[in-house]
Amino acid sequence: MVVPVVVGAVSLLFVVFYIVPGNPVDSLAGERAVNADTRRVVEAKFGLDKPWYVQYGKYWQRLSHGDLGRSYAQGRSVNTMLKEKAPNSIRLAVWALGIEVLIGIAAGVLSAVRRYSFLDTLTTVSTTMVVAVPVFVLGYLLQYMVGVYTFQHNYPTWARFPVSGVGGDHWHLFLIPAADTWKSVVLPAITLASVSTALVARMMRTTMLEVMRADYMRTAAAKGLSRTQVVFRHGLKNAMIPVVTLIGLDLANLIGSAVLTETVFSWPGMGTTIATAIGALDSPVVQGFTIVLVIAYVLINLLVDVSYAFFDPRIRYGAGSAD
Repeated sequence: MVVPVVVGAVSLLFVVFYIVPGNPVDSLAGERAVNADTRRVVEAKFGLDKPWYVQYGKYWQRLSHGDLGRSYAQGRSVNTMLKEKAPNSIRLAVWALGIEVLIGIAAGVLSAVRRYSFLDTLTTVSTTMVVAVPVFVLGYLLQYMVGVYTFQHNYPTWARFPVSGVGGDHWHLFLIPAADTWKSVVLPAITLASVSTALVARMMRTTMLEVMRADYMRTAAAKGLSRTQVVFRHGLKNAMIPVVTLIGLDLANLIGSAVLTETVFSWPGMGTTIATAIGALDSPVVQGFTIVLVIAYVLINLLVDVSYAFFDPRIRYGAGSAD
């Protein structure tokens, strides 16, 4: 299904930008667009004077060679722009995913194991509040509390965090920030991960409660295993299947849907670039970036499906398998 999904997404993007109201020539030529000669020159330069099926065919021809086109607004290669912006978005998404996995799973498991306790109530209330608060509001609150406020009141250096920018290009092994960079990642990563962490915690709690009521869990407890062994050796892996689905698919979402977070923290990533390009009707940028996100989403979905066999030994993949 990878091929038809990608082909369908590319075709849909092309059709949407072809029929959407407005003309990129107006943005390219500005006030001079009223001049018919200028309009024809601009349209010929970018191939916009050709019929839609010719443009569609040439677009696929470029894609077959790995060429995502050139930006109408900036005149730069989309491939070059992608190389500049994608690393920042991937780093931010991976850090947000790490927070989502560590805090979300831990909170969900503890909440399920200690059902109806103060910890369970705190988890339920706090996750509901986090989901209800808009991302940009949470971002501004974090900026003020551990950014502006701590600087104004001369808090220790470790309590001060920058409120914008990436802090530098110093990274180890692509994902590990250097000493002068890591603080710039913390606030946007927490903001981006907030809603997803709350959803993972709630789903983990729900699935863990279902697993703990299963017969094999009671059998494991009857054999004399400790509660910790029963929960983590027999229950956690089975409870992880729907959570892994959510976490895996969320990685691609975190990369592509971080527009608000990247805007609040002035983080130069793919989300802000796509939002700016949409406003300028810069279809090559939107199409190129979105195609990359679609491919990433499909491949991550494939890896998530394959991972089910690891978490649940009853699931097997192979020729002739009905599982």
